Amino acid sequence: MQVRSRTMLALATGAILGISASMTGNVLADLRDGASADALPWEDARLLAEVLERVRRDYVDSVDDHALMENAVRGMVSALDPHSAFLDASEYDEIRASTTGSYPGVGIEVAAEPEGIKVLRPIEGSPAWRAGVRPGDLIVAIDGEAIGLDLDGAIERMRGPAGSRITLTLARVGTPAPIDVPLQRAQVAVHSVEHAMLEPGYGYLRITNFSETTVADAGRAIADLERGAQGALAGLVLDLRNNPGGVLEAAVEVSDMFLDAGVIVTAEGRTSDSRFRMDASPGDELGGAQLAVLVNGGSASAAEILAGALKDNRRAVLVGRTTYGKGSVQTVMPLSSGRAIKLTTSRYFTPSGASIQQKGIAPDIVIDGEAVTPDPATVATDREVRIALDALKSRRLAQLDR
Repeated sequence: MQVRSRTMLALATGAILGISASMTGNVLADLRDGASADALPWEDARLLAEVLERVRRDYVDSVDDHALMENAVRGMVSALDPHSAFLDASEYDEIRASTTGSYPGVGIEVAAEPEGIKVLRPIEGSPAWRAGVRPGDLIVAIDGEAIGLDLDGAIERMRGPAGSRITLTLARVGTPAPIDVPLQRAQVAVHSVEHAMLEPGYGYLRITNFSETTVADAGRAIADLERGAQGALAGLVLDLRNNPGGVLEAAVEVSDMFLDAGVIVTAEGRTSDSRFRMDASPGDELGGAQLAVLVNGGSASAAEILAGALKDNRRAVLVGRTTYGKGSVQTVMPLSSGRAIKLTTSRYFTPSGASIQQKGIAPDIVIDGEAVTPDPATVATDREVRIALDALKSRRLAQLDR
């Protein structure tokens, strides 16, 4: 998904929002008498006004006008395709946090489990990490108020302005009574890159999603791996499993890190901004070292752009399972009152000119059997990582034999 911040004048939205039961006749008369070719057709405007009036007058429960119109807009955009959406203020904040790589909060990754809201891990350097919050802790209350299994509510309440205070009540294994942990919110940096040495000369790099911090994080990780290898790497396993995508430009720049030349991605759309071609610049961060890319059905969008660029340019061997198959680009367009729409604006193509929409990218080496969930704690014993590593070694031996 490409996320570009830009403001657009929403004339059609303004026309729709101007229609209410009290002024239906005047609006429709104006549309009949003086509408331009680009205006909302008056028959469609009348239909919308009629439905709104019926709902407001006859629906079994009273419906707030604001909520009714927001839902109408949400339905209009979401009906375009599965990836376009209307974003209210909180949803827009969430998508900005995921793409900028930072947000104000306490710095905890959580999940809803049958026993409650469980801490998966505190983010290193965050307020929660400094306060000693541990993986496996259950959050039972926030500021003295029980949260039950309301994951979205817990996340929303833990976020807040940097400097503000919050108290988490945690249930911890081995601790007889819940403990209160007072925290001061701060700007939390979320890093999307993990790395490790697999064997002497062979590194592992996992990208969980693409944000504005991914390129710099990937560069630092490669430099760290090369220091660990005491020189150039012999090979690198790049793990894109379960990577849902993110900022298109970040995926393009990471592709460029491993390519000396060639097309990375092209896109077609109706506007000039939505039509583009991106090419690699000279310079390979790995110096030509062997590269294997792990993918699966959860590798989507920007992750598929990276995988497709490396495969089509014959820079890497793809290992794993066929990718998700999302061949479109979304642009986030801010609206009034902190809201936005996420709109599909382009269809993209891999360097070979292929569209992967609903087809995905097939790996060169297919892994059968039960899928493995990526986990940095178990990378040394990850069966799929070992298969990718063996593929790297085989390719390196073949290269040395030539």
